[in-house]
Amino acid sequence: MRQIPRLFVDLPLEGGLVLPLSAAHTHYLARVLRLQPGAELRLLDDRTGEWAAIIESAGRREVVVRVGAMIRGREQVPDLWLLAAPLRPERFALTVEKATEMGVARIVPVLTERTQHVRQNPERLRAHMVEAAEQCGRTALPHLAGPVRLAELLGAWNAGRVLLFADEEGGAPMDAVAAPAPAAILIGPEGGFAPAERAAIGALPFARRLALGPRILRADTAAVAAIAQWQMAVAAASGGRG
Repeated sequence: MRQIPRLFVDLPLEGGLVLPLSAAHTHYLARVLRLQPGAELRLLDDRTGEWAAIIESAGRREVVVRVGAMIRGREQVPDLWLLAAPLRPERFALTVEKATEMGVARIVPVLTERTQHVRQNPERLRAHMVEAAEQCGRTALPHLAGPVRLAELLGAWNAGRVLLFADEEGGAPMDAVAAPAPAAILIGPEGGFAPAERAAIGALPFARRLALGPRILRADTAAVAAIAQWQMAVAAASGGRG
């Protein structure tokens, strides 16, 4: 049995709406999947939720769909941010993809002293986010913020949000420092934070030094490990309801 395709569209959905899909979606449905009129879809708008839909017409240049009933509302996303220094584009895209699958609310590229790969393609990163959300059953996308320098980010920080600072030189395990949302996880660049940056972060009252285990992890691995550990720690603290 073929899995029903799930597609994000960039407009509010409602029952009975008839709309042409984008060129990329048209190519995927008509040329890759070779779907015909009457085929079922699931549409998501990152606003209201997930909707049933059917293909009204399918040509090589345009696929038109009709929206049916809402299947479920937009998911409630824990207010967890991932703050990560950009890596090589393919690795940072993987970080963004996995953070989307894991269910973070916001992703912020953070520019540090040792950040080498400052330039990233936000459209490409968003495409990875959308594809990941479609595949893993999410009805919400993280907000992808623009890049910000570490000092600027920390200077404008809301002290009500705990900052979990993944420090390669050591810290406490996640279950000792995790805080429920709102929270943020800070992952440094290849080569780690500069000593002055580490000292400045550690001196902040809202920052908690985090150790992810006995090994020094690559930055993309550290991001996924930290998100998973936070989710487990918060769920355990709330009796499994997180």
